[in-house]
Amino acid sequence: MDIPSREEFHKGCEEFEKHEKRDAMYKVATFLVSHFWGKPADMADGLGVLLLTWNQAFYRYGMFDFDRLEKCITCNLPKIETFRNKHISSLSSSAVDDIKELFTRFLEALQINAGKMEGRKSPVAVAKALHLLAPNFFPLWDGKIAQAYGCYYNENPAEKYVSFCKIIKTIADEVRNYIDRSDKTLVKLIDEYNYSKYTQGWI
Repeated sequence: MDIPSREEFHKGCEEFEKHEKRDAMYKVATFLVSHFWGKPADMADGLGVLLLTWNQAFYRYGMFDFDRLEKCITCNLPKIETFRNKHISSLSSSAVDDIKELFTRFLEALQINAGKMEGRKSPVAVAKALHLLAPNFFPLWDGKIAQAYGCYYNENPAEKYVSFCKIIKTIADEVRNYIDRSDKTLVKLIDEYNYSKYTQGWI
């Protein structure tokens, strides 16, 4: 695993800003989840704003069930709140089982609910949902990013996500000193760097 230099990290974030100037859906979804915290039905709507835009390529084959997502949030809210109050740097072995459980529950809740692709699941959607619920702790990924870090999720996605979280923690501990001021979480900035480098090849 390569830790990016200060220059490379800033370049990745700058390229993301250049190409994704507004990042509008992320801002809207983040606001909605925060504003309606503790109201699972509205929180599910907030997650949907991001998932149905950022994950459009997956959900064009069919929707997830909002009622099922609401129930998942309701049943797991105390555990989610624990992570919402944590930073990725606090990740320890004691959190591994809870991360895997949440990942697995949301993988079920966010599967395609009808049509030819009914039952198809998206580890990418799960990471996006978990990140919105705990933006300082849960990292985002996609296929290219996961592959770049040796965490591709075709098998045992919950285990692979834990491995990915550990890698992002290591990177976060190094690059946190690169950040002067930002209205974004460190985890989000790392994703912007990863997206620029591995997903889009902008740097």
